[in-house]
Amino acid sequence: MRFCCWTNRLSSILKEVLQSAIFFETPEEIFTRVFRELKPRTPVPTVRLRFCKFANANSSARWDESGLEFRITDVLEGAPSAILESLAHILMCKLLRRPSPRTYAERYRRYLNRKEMRRSLQLVKQTRGRKFVSGPQGDSYDLQSIFDELNQAHFHGLMAQPLLGWSRQPSRVMLGHYDPSHNAIILSRLLDRPGVPRLAVEYILFHEMLHLQFPVEHRGARRCVHTREFKNAEKQFPRLKEAKQVLKTVCSGA
Repeated sequence: MRFCCWTNRLSSILKEVLQSAIFFETPEEIFTRVFRELKPRTPVPTVRLRFCKFANANSSARWDESGLEFRITDVLEGAPSAILESLAHILMCKLLRRPSPRTYAERYRRYLNRKEMRRSLQLVKQTRGRKFVSGPQGDSYDLQSIFDELNQAHFHGLMAQPLLGWSRQPSRVMLGHYDPSHNAIILSRLLDRPGVPRLAVEYILFHEMLHLQFPVEHRGARRCVHTREFKNAEKQFPRLKEAKQVLKTVCSGA
């Protein structure tokens, strides 16, 4: 009986030691261990990690004859081992075309959604990222005049003006977006055409202006872009249903 208890105690101690050893692994050792877990029958290739000065939180992986190379944003340099382990699973599952376990994906998103991390990422984007802003005057529409009208009609003229511009290419997928890092609203050049009703431009610009008034909310691992307050405010736009129907026609090319 005593021998059995001693064996169980020893097993528990060894398990604790192995678990604590994870916290002393180098980033390369973490990624190597995850590779062994995902590909136990495959010889482990050379694993190289590079922390790069990206303008965002993106990271990438490549596997060729020279080995496995991971290019990781330097914002994560010094991140906790559990976060690097989660990123290793995410990148390697993507490389192997496997679904990433929800536990790792949620842990990684939760870490990036922490207030200090969001602040660091926004600062990095501001200092390293380049934002093309064409200016508000397009070929058919002037975003400046439309912004001023919407500001007076819906925001009592109190909204501080962001940078306004048109996209380089006429996208049908992203008709507009607000970039908080550069405080810029960019509309798709698809809308800057004589055949596009002004109502469509007004609605998309109004929608993006609401993003200034109702910023993205972070709830743990989730990002809530369109909050309840946002949706309620959007319903106040006159001829909302008509505007959405016009946009469907514009995007369909009809």
